[in-house]
Amino acid sequence: MIALDTNILARFLLKDDEKQYRTAVLLLQKKQEYTAPPSVLLELVWVLEINDCTREEIVKGLRALFGLPNFKPMEFEAMAHALRWYEAGMDFGDAVHLALCMKTTGFATFDKDLGKQARKVAASPPVTVV
Repeated sequence: MIALDTNILARFLLKDDEKQYRTAVLLLQKKQEYTAPPSVLLELVWVLEINDCTREEIVKGLRALFGLPNFKPMEFEAMAHALRWYEAGMDFGDAVHLALCMKTTGFATFDKDLGKQARKVAASPPVTVV
């Protein structure tokens, strides 16, 4: 299994550099398994956002990546939860932090918006705003 960097996934989704886009497509078409750590996916969403992609476009792109037969992100279950929470309105970074803490009994923060969003999407673990 080979881990992919943000720039490869960004070129694949943004199609903003024809040569790198084609290279990324050829790479992902190989009979090879690929992955990416949560940090790469977090950075990918940031790159897509600063390139004026809408939340809907970002969700669609990540679902396309997650649906590739040879791509499975590390911490797949957590990343799937984070993607659903992001789609429902939560900040992706907050969603990733929370999803990676699913085996804990709670998540404490000063961030009132995170607490509100977590309640809205019924995220787990429960978020306590201190």
